[in-house]
Amino acid sequence: MTFIGNKSDLKVVGTRPVRPDGVEKVTGRAAFGADMAMPGMLVGKIKRSPHAHARILSIDTDKALALPGVKAVVTATDFPDIASEEAFVGEGPMNFRDLSRNCMARDKALYEGHAVAAVAATSSAIADAALDLIEVHYEVLPHVIDVEAAMAPGAPLLHDDLFTQNTEPAPAKPSNIAKRVHFRLGDIAAGFREAEVVVDGRFTTQPVHQAYIEPHACIASVGADGQSQLWGSSQGQFMVRAYCAKLLGMEISNLRVIPAEIGGGFGGKTVVYLEPLALALSRKSGRPVKMVMTREEVFRASGPTSGGVVEVKIGARKDGTITAAQAVLKFQAGAFPGSPVQPACMCAFATYDLKNVDVTGYDVVSNRPKVAAYRAPGAPIAAFAVESAMDDLARKLGMDPIALREKNAAKAGTKTAYGPVFPEIGYQQTLAAARNHPHYKAPLGPNQGRGVATGFWFNIGGESSAAVYVNEDGSVNVVSGSPDIGGSRASMAMMAAEVLGIPVEHVRPIVADTASVGFTHMTGGSRVTYATGMATVQAAEKVVEQLKQRAAMIWDIPPDAVEWKDGEAVPAGANAGGFDPLPLAAIALKAGKTGGPIGAEVSLNAQGAGPGFGAHICDVEVDRETGYVKILRYTAVQDVGRAIHPGYVEGQIQGGATQGIGWALNEEYVYDAKGRMDNAGFLDYRVPVASDLPMIDAVLVEVPNTRHPFGVRGVGEVPIVPPTAAVGNAIRDALGIRMHHLPMSPPKVRAAVDTGSG
Repeated sequence: MTFIGNKSDLKVVGTRPVRPDGVEKVTGRAAFGADMAMPGMLVGKIKRSPHAHARILSIDTDKALALPGVKAVVTATDFPDIASEEAFVGEGPMNFRDLSRNCMARDKALYEGHAVAAVAATSSAIADAALDLIEVHYEVLPHVIDVEAAMAPGAPLLHDDLFTQNTEPAPAKPSNIAKRVHFRLGDIAAGFREAEVVVDGRFTTQPVHQAYIEPHACIASVGADGQSQLWGSSQGQFMVRAYCAKLLGMEISNLRVIPAEIGGGFGGKTVVYLEPLALALSRKSGRPVKMVMTREEVFRASGPTSGGVVEVKIGARKDGTITAAQAVLKFQAGAFPGSPVQPACMCAFATYDLKNVDVTGYDVVSNRPKVAAYRAPGAPIAAFAVESAMDDLARKLGMDPIALREKNAAKAGTKTAYGPVFPEIGYQQTLAAARNHPHYKAPLGPNQGRGVATGFWFNIGGESSAAVYVNEDGSVNVVSGSPDIGGSRASMAMMAAEVLGIPVEHVRPIVADTASVGFTHMTGGSRVTYATGMATVQAAEKVVEQLKQRAAMIWDIPPDAVEWKDGEAVPAGANAGGFDPLPLAAIALKAGKTGGPIGAEVSLNAQGAGPGFGAHICDVEVDRETGYVKILRYTAVQDVGRAIHPGYVEGQIQGGATQGIGWALNEEYVYDAKGRMDNAGFLDYRVPVASDLPMIDAVLVEVPNTRHPFGVRGVGEVPIVPPTAAVGNAIRDALGIRMHHLPMSPPKVRAAVDTGSG
């Protein structure tokens, strides 16, 4: 595998072909999780706790089981009691015991919406009636919602066996603080002594949901011999297989998971909720069971991302050189440990080349749904605080905000506080592109302001499998194990077509089930085009070698006398003979006579994913009477390595920016005094729609990652990182008031106008 450094040599990569799954989706024929049906199928539904924190004294299911049409009821007693064990697959920290207890409460319900029982019945109405007949007796316990309240001495304890990790000395008493994270570089005290200007601030964010349009859905069918099948929408069929097998005590080989289309995930479908329950109900009833969450269940019982408190302090010389940077991050994990506080700590100052850094993070449980990943998990929360403080520092120094960032920008050779040294990266190029963009020079009117913010995400590689098969007519199938969320079908087909030298229309990409392709890590972390793409490229290169060998057999010359150019085998030179070129289709037609089917499979663990950086510019207009913030103009600049399909890349950037804007202005979980969510639906949980936003200008900077044959860097995570701070900095520019708390919704902005502080 060699790096193709010259973009002009590429014929398919970098173009914008029609998406291979487009027709099925726009005509409504694509099959999502809730579209599946099976003969004899039952309807599964879940009984959920109405309390934020309660001990389960008893569960009586007799009346529900006696109801005609009810075929099975399950509670925690139908699942093995799993010991604490870190999961070997997934995105972010996950403990199998916690996962099991999140899917079905055992001993205690830890948040409103926590599952306590599930039924399978012949109709939805009967299932609803059965839920009402299940009698659960609770001892209601004190609850805690706020992260700092959960950290306080005397706070209601969620887990009697939770002791803070990574502290010295080891704590003797349990608490709600699951883990402490700490990164240090240089001498922070000396750095602040050197500083001539210091800014600091305390910033808070609220939990926000990924707000995917498609609710969680699946169908499970357990055969009489134990062989089981599960269809569903997720970000990784192998993840679903591993989690379900563990939670149900099954052999992995007895469970086949077939991926449906997925109607959005953004990290929220990297865990299981319904799948183990559907399998348990199917096993007990002997019939297929279909389960679909309502929108209210999605909000009350599936993972949002964390809310957090971030305290940041930055010191600099008068010329803008940052001498010290410090932050403390406190993240809500929900009912079980595992917030993204560690990646947040790693990302906090990663955009800057700093000598003295100190970052501490706390992972804290509270009576909320267990958090799940959400695009660049943790990084937007850290960036809101750090990039707001950077804006304050630029104002205090009288510097242009982009110039301040350019002076301190990370570059190749920068050592990060969390350890690694950056390879070739494109942060400086994104800043230059933002500075030179017409948007940055455009005039502003009354009550209008402009904000700049930047962001970083590691991007990951990991385990992927792919296969390339040549059909008899010369067309090609590309089979991979990565669910397509952001256009990976197109990118796999395009990379294979580029290597094979054929039109992309001759390549059919397929997302296979767990029994049809090798193990593949989930779709998340912006890894698929990089890692699964690498497997696809290597498989295509192996196919090219086979095609050259087959041509050599047809011509009766040595294989090294054959070259592959533009989809054809050609003699390597005059001495190789005067044969006419052999197109791929001609070689495929004779495959049966030259050795049999042509194809190759590759499984790998891809390393060297290139870090991604972005710089965003946001213009707002603030209505001082109502507090309404209107986004006037938005430009997102990002180093994308190399855009395989620029249209998809632009869409990823625009989508991430839109979600970040919603996080900045409107989105939050609202709880009442009893720990019950007040806005569990899209009517009251406000996400941006098209009429809320201008067209977002996505600017692609291409600094190729030489660890990938086509220079790929992941692109899906970075664009959600800068928007919260970019919007906040624009509001600061318009009002002269720093908003410290998300969301910056109209009531909060109006209050800031009244009081002069946010």
